[in-house]
Amino acid sequence: MEKRVLFKSSWLPWVLLAPQLIIVLVFFFWPAGQALYQSVLQEDAFGTSREFVGWENFQRLFDDASYLASFKTTAVFSLWVAASSMSLALLLAVMANRVNRLAGFYKTLLIWPYAVAPVVAGVLWLMLFASPYGVIAYALQALGLPWNHLLDADHAMALIVMAAAWKQVSYNFLFFLAGLQSIPHSLIEAAAIDGASPWRRFWTIVFPLLAPTSFFLLVMNVIYAFFDTFGTVDAATHGGPGKETAILVYKVYYDGFKALDMGGSAAQSVVLMLIVIALTVVQFRFVERKIEY
Repeated sequence: MEKRVLFKSSWLPWVLLAPQLIIVLVFFFWPAGQALYQSVLQEDAFGTSREFVGWENFQRLFDDASYLASFKTTAVFSLWVAASSMSLALLLAVMANRVNRLAGFYKTLLIWPYAVAPVVAGVLWLMLFASPYGVIAYALQALGLPWNHLLDADHAMALIVMAAAWKQVSYNFLFFLAGLQSIPHSLIEAAAIDGASPWRRFWTIVFPLLAPTSFFLLVMNVIYAFFDTFGTVDAATHGGPGKETAILVYKVYYDGFKALDMGGSAAQSVVLMLIVIALTVVQFRFVERKIEY
């Protein structure tokens, strides 16, 4: 039976919720409202003059070929980050779940990258691939595989994908490990007694039971790739070479703070917000139907 908590005072629940509501209003709804307001204005870089232009900022965006190209760049980047970080995290979680000795030590090491800021992750991986002195770049060059993310767009994309995915692996690992530990051992043991191989036990029992966790992480990883990877991209490639790694969130920053197009930047942030909301709704409406809780 569900236990419900009843408050004697009608104002007490609102007092308890007030700190979180204030944070949400100040740091989420207020900036979103400001972006919506600025997206229909044309103003100079110093904010001394403003002019209402309606949908003109949005029209200029979708007439810009480089902005349309950033949609494809963002889609490729987010798919690679979500797929690689979730796959690697699931593999590490399965392996860590089988460790008995020094299990806490291994799990602590795998969690540490989550504490690293995105910009630091970008700098770390940039140093590893900084040709010709980076450790990985030097090894690739010794194998006859020259690396140059400054000129090669594919190398630059691979660099920011690896940096962003490495940063997110720890987050995914925590949830996958918690999901694995919540699966009853009796189910695994029954399948083993029936003669199911470890691989078959994983795909027929473990993985389906991890579906709710995987669905949640899919949503969170898409949001992460769209919003929280700005520092990684800025530190590693600055959107280059050219604009080949200029994802949507980086273009919002570049056009607003470097090109000083405040109205266009605000319009881009509104479009980005709508895209993430739409993706989340689609995932919950269609993907969630195939999830068994």
